Amino acid sequence: MTSDELTESLSSRRFVDAGSVAVRALTDLLLPPQCLVCQGRVARQGSLCPNCWSDLRFIEKPYCETLGTPFAYDMGEGAVSPEAIAEPPPFGRCRAVAVYDDVAKRLVHGLKYRDRLDLATWMANWMARAGADIVGDADMVIPVPMYRWRLWSRRFNQSANLAAGVAAAIGRPMPAEVLCRIRPTRQQVGLSATERDRNVRGAFKVPDSQRLAVAGRSVLLVDDVYTTGATVNASSRALIAAGAASVDVLVFARVVRGAV
Repeated sequence: MTSDELTESLSSRRFVDAGSVAVRALTDLLLPPQCLVCQGRVARQGSLCPNCWSDLRFIEKPYCETLGTPFAYDMGEGAVSPEAIAEPPPFGRCRAVAVYDDVAKRLVHGLKYRDRLDLATWMANWMARAGADIVGDADMVIPVPMYRWRLWSRRFNQSANLAAGVAAAIGRPMPAEVLCRIRPTRQQVGLSATERDRNVRGAFKVPDSQRLAVAGRSVLLVDDVYTTGATVNASSRALIAAGAASVDVLVFARVVRGAV
């Protein structure tokens, strides 16, 4: 590139950047930025107000290398929780943005039950950052699927929306219909850990036509909430049975029943 071409390119970029700033300013004037949770006024789109931000309990190190559950104190690099040792999951690692309490729950419910599809992009970007140590190993991003009749009634799969955002953020493909839910299952809410496991065991499958797409690949499995792990465990088993080299899990929030 010649010096004249470089100057022209930089000038064009400054023009585009200036235009983007102007568009953003006009948008903020017509549609003032609101907190993603409480709809209070904030400085920029896609952010939380100070109160909601301070109430969102982010999961940061130290945490279990396998399950991503936070530790009460630093147990050393690569430390694994007693839960992960006693019952090793079929996936390799799990990461989450936040503890599933009030603010995280309102974000998840806004996306899942109130058709706040605008939340998916912001939540996915947080997820990509929270999973920074695992997303680079992924060859593809796969959402936990929804059974076809439930998908028809709800019109969208929130996990697929999150997965699409994560895939875009980390530059990985999200091939369609690699993992399917082959039978209907009860709602997991209100079920015990044993009932959850029984409810979803064998409910997922990689179709024969998709096995080549999975074989030998490292999969990043995306869901909205990790409660007992029953759903991602069943999904991971199906992917590994189809020949996936490894499965890591990325969720927006996870239930934490007490620090280790």
